[in-house]
Amino acid sequence: MNKPELLAPVGNWKMLRAAIDSGADAVYFGVDKLNMRAKANNFTIDELNEIVEYCSSNNVDTHLTLNTIVHEDELIYLDEVVRAAKNAGVTLIICWDMAVIEKCRELQMPFCISTQASISNVASVNMYKALGATRIVLARECTLEKISEIKSKSDIEIETFVHGAMCVAISGRCFMSHSVFGKSANKGECIQPCRREYKIYDSDGGVEFLLGEDYVMSPKDLCTIKFIDLLIDAKIDSFKIEGRKRSPEYITKVISTYRKAIDYYYEGKLTEEIKEEMYNELSKVYNRGFSTGFYFGTPDGQDFAQKYGSMATTRKTYIGKVLNYYKKSKIVHVRLEAGALLVEDPVYIIGDTTGCVETRVKSLVKDEVQITLGNKGDEVTFYCEKEVRTRDQLFKIFDVDQDAANNIQLT
Repeated sequence: MNKPELLAPVGNWKMLRAAIDSGADAVYFGVDKLNMRAKANNFTIDELNEIVEYCSSNNVDTHLTLNTIVHEDELIYLDEVVRAAKNAGVTLIICWDMAVIEKCRELQMPFCISTQASISNVASVNMYKALGATRIVLARECTLEKISEIKSKSDIEIETFVHGAMCVAISGRCFMSHSVFGKSANKGECIQPCRREYKIYDSDGGVEFLLGEDYVMSPKDLCTIKFIDLLIDAKIDSFKIEGRKRSPEYITKVISTYRKAIDYYYEGKLTEEIKEEMYNELSKVYNRGFSTGFYFGTPDGQDFAQKYGSMATTRKTYIGKVLNYYKKSKIVHVRLEAGALLVEDPVYIIGDTTGCVETRVKSLVKDEVQITLGNKGDEVTFYCEKEVRTRDQLFKIFDVDQDAANNIQLT
């Protein structure tokens, strides 16, 4: 049995290198226009050759998102970007607007049908296959049972989301951002007003309620790590991670965790205890709380976020930058610019070429003397197994609960 593809979101070179270093089989990304994350970091058309070359050298496929509605005045740009993708060797284009499909057919460019098409039955799957699609991203609202049924009745590749943000609306059908702020979700401009805290009023009695404990339009994030074995058994071809607007450390943590889970499954090592440990690891980076999504039926009232923003159990804060890295000894030399660093502190080192490296400071040296604490302004060195680069940024990782406790003590 072939392993399912692990498909990672990327929006810049930090994320791209982090995804590949963490074990992604493929990456998906957007360029200047026509992608559903217009407000995320996006690459440019001019970067396509470099992206494909780098990914190909690491045996990683490239998926370009052109998955918005296309307007009449965008057809010239559409032609330009599809031709550029074809010439660069992009693996496939993710789309659903018929103008994009027709352009891909004209240029013999492989394409995949986006979840925006809300495909939920085998008849639709076969229709898009007849048009030339090589893969279908099923609607997020499909249950595992329905996915298995569709997969058993069609020989086209099936892709589903396994982790990341979910929308309260059917994919591509929300008009709240457009109605309130003139920013269309269908053009990738959504500013997520659904995630905010709201007040409701009784117009007759003047009673006011604050919807701050139940964010009734803001779903929790999808997390399938506890039942990833069931998705593998369903023979889903590609496991897609959501998160083109998130951070390099999010990519590193999520991709490496799902990579390990998939590999452990095939090695017979994926126990319930290990899945629980992986779930806790995923909780450390940005999330709104976790849900099983629609895999086992329609989510209930417990699947809405409990607060605005992240419920991650850790956070990062900038404390310095890399001055040098000594490859032979694997020692990194840093300047502490915004905080202190203790022995045993966990840290991220993040850069365009480095991606994201997570490590723990096992010892600190200043002026050739062992120390336990480096302060702001100090230049210190410590061991780092993975290579990092000059000008990379150093971040200290804090436990959120402990950090909150420290702040209470200080005040």
